[in-house]
Amino acid sequence: MSKNKRAIVTGGSRGIGKAIVQELAAKICSDIMVSDIAFMDDNPEKCAAEFNQELKDTKCNIFAFKANASLFQDAEATINSAVEKMGGVDIIINNAGITRDNLLLRMPEADFDAVINVNLKSVFNYTKAALKPMIKQRYGKIVNISSVVGLIGNAGQSNYSASKAGVIGFTKSMARELASRNITVNAIAPGFIQTDMTNKLTEDQKNVLAKNIPLNRLGKPEDIAKVVAFLCSEDADYITGQVVAVDGGMTM
Repeated sequence: MSKNKRAIVTGGSRGIGKAIVQELAAKICSDIMVSDIAFMDDNPEKCAAEFNQELKDTKCNIFAFKANASLFQDAEATINSAVEKMGGVDIIINNAGITRDNLLLRMPEADFDAVINVNLKSVFNYTKAALKPMIKQRYGKIVNISSVVGLIGNAGQSNYSASKAGVIGFTKSMARELASRNITVNAIAPGFIQTDMTNKLTEDQKNVLAKNIPLNRLGKPEDIAKVVAFLCSEDADYITGQVVAVDGGMTM
């Protein structure tokens, strides 16, 4: 497997996104641009320096770019910067996401809009912004991070579930549009993964979650990252338009 691809990972400074950056750096990519709404101390240079220090053995160059994923002009700026700094872009990982959980009766309109804009519109933004360079080189791998709640729904997460279901529909449509250009588009639907969000839960709450998972445990960010790396590799060249649930068996 040649380790010479150039990637952009949105929401890449923590959690699942950070694990994806680490996995791509180790196995596939020579250059990665990490784009996020807010970096450590709002300092993308510091984030890039820390990534490069952590991943120095991979010999992958990490560039950080502060961007609001919900704004198309920020996505365009990220792509333009990628072309300038990395020479192009081969891989887009649309991972940026937020939650604003509430029962619909109590949900402010602003919370619904914010989740749709970051979780769904950002996928449109980065995919559209990257199309010209990918089509020109007749090659691209796009992986969109959805969620199991986009498949089965979840009470109190109508905004999040709608955004992640939208990601799945967008993924399948783009896979059909771009297949003739040698660009594959797939989605991953993580289940309950150990991140900062789940770390706030009590042990009892985690145990309740685990009981609904056939493998009887929460997943790790690395579980998602390894599937992302596979879908971005040459081994997955004949896979497009698919949704891979990485959920310990929750949705089987």
